[in-house]
Amino acid sequence: MNKGTNGMRYITVALAKGRLAENTLGLFEQIGIACDELKDKKSRKLIFVNEEHRLIFFLAKANDVPTYVEYGAADIGVVGKDTLLEEGRKMYEVLDLGFGKCRMCVAGPPSAHDLLKHGELIRVATKYPNVAKDYFYNKKHQTVEIIKLNGSVELAPIVGLSEVIVDLVETGTTLKENGLVILEEICNISARMVVNEVSMKMEHERISKIIKDIKGYLAKQDQQLVNGGKS
Repeated sequence: MNKGTNGMRYITVALAKGRLAENTLGLFEQIGIACDELKDKKSRKLIFVNEEHRLIFFLAKANDVPTYVEYGAADIGVVGKDTLLEEGRKMYEVLDLGFGKCRMCVAGPPSAHDLLKHGELIRVATKYPNVAKDYFYNKKHQTVEIIKLNGSVELAPIVGLSEVIVDLVETGTTLKENGLVILEEICNISARMVVNEVSMKMEHERISKIIKDIKGYLAKQDQQLVNGGKS
């Protein structure tokens, strides 16, 4: 447990590298918590400190964020719902931050529609084997062979490795360009804030204030959108 000079321990925040981290830092700035060091693209530092609020920020690969949070190396984490579903770690999911929106889908050539409809034994290529397994086995009750890939999964049905894929779809442009279509939607995805279970008890007041302030800011933004739409 890291403590500051005034005896108050630091709260550690793990952010998924990339756009999610940038958007999250923007959110923290809106509630009065800045971390300018993190914006320095040339910096080689791994840990960034906000002394005023006794906060430590660090960037991690998305898949690692839930691990840091579950084991208490980070009190708070921000990562996509897709990663949370895939990793299946124990923690509190406290807030939908509303950015990084996309959909987890089953996609493939239009001809694969019948294979899904008739529950045939098919191969599914994906970066998300746990999500795919849960969807096909527990929700559709369809036996499938799941093939884990790390690169462009869209390639799999094109070269005959699989009949369908399970992947994130933002605009659908990549699918379209490769002759693939969305066959079924699994769930909506967006950035989520998660909290370590012990940290939530030990630092309830401080963590709750961060959650409440962000919630308030997001609600205000939503209201402005609604009001803007009416004008």
